Amino acid sequence: MMRVIGWILGGVVVLALVGTAGLAVWARIAPETPAEWHVDPMAVERPSSPNTALVAPEGAASRVDRAAPVFDAPPERLMQAVAEVAASRPRTELIAGSLEDLHATWRARSAIMGWPDYVTVRALAAEDGSTLAIYSRSRFGESDFGVNAARVSAWLEAVEGRLERR
Repeated sequence: MMRVIGWILGGVVVLALVGTAGLAVWARIAPETPAEWHVDPMAVERPSSPNTALVAPEGAASRVDRAAPVFDAPPERLMQAVAEVAASRPRTELIAGSLEDLHATWRARSAIMGWPDYVTVRALAAEDGSTLAIYSRSRFGESDFGVNAARVSAWLEAVEGRLERR
């Protein structure tokens, strides 16, 4: 009897490992349409799921998690600072937009499973400087355990380290 239970438990473990490996592979090879993720953070409609984070100035179409800071720099310099921050992050790649457009989207993958999240940033002129709208969201799943909010906070903190706030 114990031998049968051992075989059953062993089979369950093997199935769980194969299933997890399959999900990890799918997360990395699933077809991706960058244009689908390259949205205007000021105009986006956030889903009801808790796997998004949005920081934007007044005038955003969706509920924001907090107001965006204003920087003592032109929008072009702000976007360059954001690109520097993105480039310093592991597993993060520009997939749409450009610095010249002041609107770009990066894909950031989780360390172990490779789950893709998308971070879209738009730099905007503000009185005596610039501000930004930054929208980070998960591609898969209902919850992200606060990863997108933490990412937005970390990126903003790093940008603030490169530029002076108003």
